[in-house]
Amino acid sequence: MSVLDRETRLRRIWETIQDIPRGCVANYAQIAEISGIPRGARQVGYALRHTPKNLELPWHRVITSSGKIAFDPGSRHFRLQRDRLREEGVTVIDGKVDMRKNRWAPDLDELLWKPSSMWDEE
Repeated sequence: MSVLDRETRLRRIWETIQDIPRGCVANYAQIAEISGIPRGARQVGYALRHTPKNLELPWHRVITSSGKIAFDPGSRHFRLQRDRLREEGVTVIDGKVDMRKNRWAPDLDELLWKPSSMWDEE
């Protein structure tokens, strides 16, 4: 995979994460699928770990497919993610979110007509 290919994938993932609305969550596989990277859930994790510091992504809206926060319970990142989700009105019980209630389910119009790209300003 070339560097350009990797950068394109990362940008797609970051844009998808940026589109997750307040009060909603998405899982790694869902983000990969929407980004056009089927079976790319691990790449979503990689993208989150390598997000440029100048991007203010709502990373806290990304959780596991079972609705759990991926960080170890009690860790600083776990508490930060839990608290940010709660600030947005998402109920987190024992580190888990009700996916039936809070899962982001964008329709085709939302995906096609989303706000302008986060990269337009470059």
